[in-house]
Parts: sequence; C-alpha cells; structure tokens
Amino acid sequence: MSEELRVSPIETRGIAGKRRFAMVVDTRRCIGCMACQVACKAEYDTPLGVNRTWVPYKVVGKYPNVKRQFLPRLCNHCDDAPCVRNCPVDATFKVEDGGFILQRYERCIGCRSCMAACPYNARFMLPSHRTYTPITNVVDKCTFCFHRVSQNLVPACVQTCIGRSRVFGDINDPNSEVSYLVANNPTQVLRPEEGTKPHVFYIGADRNATEFGRDAYHKPEVMEPERSAFKRNFKI
Repeated sequence: MSEELRVSPIETRGIAGKRRFAMVVDTRRCIGCMACQVACKAEYDTPLGVNRTWVPYKVVGKYPNVKRQFLPRLCNHCDDAPCVRNCPVDATFKVEDGGFILQRYERCIGCRSCMAACPYNARFMLPSHRTYTPITNVVDKCTFCFHRVSQNLVPACVQTCIGRSRVFGDINDPNSEVSYLVANNPTQVLRPEEGTKPHVFYIGADRNATEFGRDAYHKPEVMEPERSAFKRNFKI
C-alpha cells in the first residue's frame, strides 16, 4: 500500500488494478462471544461507553423456541460515504488504494456533522478527559485496522473471531475469500436505500429482527429486557 494516502472521490469496487477491501459477516456463525469487540477495544484503547465495533442482539421467537440473533456492527467504509461529503474541513477522507474511510484528527473540529450524516451510527466523540493522549474532542470510528492491513495483517476483530464469522479481504480480487462469499451467497448490506454503497456484507442477517440503531448520545441497553424479566420472575 502506498505511503501516500491519495483521496478517492470515486467508486473503487470492480475497477481493474485497484484494491477494494471489504468485510463479510456471516451471522450464522456469530455466537455473540464479543471477542471482536474486546479485541478492537484493546487494539485502540477506546474509552468506556464507546466502541468502534459492537454486537447488538435481539431475543426472537416464542418460548420455548427462542434464540438470540446477533448483528455485528462497524463502519461500513462506503464508496459514496456521506460522512466524507458532509465534513466541512476534509477531516474525513477516502483512501484511493483500498477504499478505507479514515480520519485526520488534526483537522477535526468536533462539529459532529459526520456523526449526523452517517446512517449507521458508526461514529463517536473521543472525550476530553483522556490525559494520556492529545487525541481528544474529535470524532473517531472503525478504520478497518488500516495500520494492520497495510502490514498484510487482517483487522483485529477478524483475527480474534473464534467462529470465523468475520472475513476480510480485497473484493476486487476474484480469488479472495470475500469475493467468493459475496458471489456464492445471498448477501445484504445495511440500509441500502441510503445509496451509500457500503462494503460490509452480511450473510444470514434478518434486518427486521436484528437491526436497531445505536444513538450516539443514548446508547440502547440491550440487556434491560432480560433484567426486567429476571426481576419480575424472582420478585426483586
């Protein structure tokens, strides 16, 4: 990968001679162990209360035939990313080689325009109380582990996924695993009606049962229904 991060405003998928990294998430293999979330947090030391990747779930079915449905979430690294278009200072940009959507922290003014523009709620503010680093009061998000991929490593969440639910690679390479999975399985992307051309593809996802937004300011408490049922059952 070139050391010079060339900004690319155009679509990079399917273009000969260009790499376009993508992730396939096979929800049939996800067991909700949260290893991906822990690995990501360890890799980037993200503060408590925010995550670059997270795994929401819903309990579906009717007793006794119930199960949890997981939907791992992260930045979708869109080809037509609204966060890039809406950043007033060009702090958010798309890399030509690979299609990564990255941040220039030194340019970010913390206006939250990108957070409002992102239909996937994949962005968050880094708090001001982080005294061990100058990177504070700016927006952050998943980077597809750009620093690892540029060293021919897979993202931390992919490396640690014990069920191999997450697969990462160059979708423009017909011999890559992600290209094979997308070509040979019915896949879907989140919120296709937004026209963002996301590059996180899901296998076996039931959007009606699993997808719910993560409000950047009011993170949903997915365990609350279970806690309430437990308290009612034991009269706590």
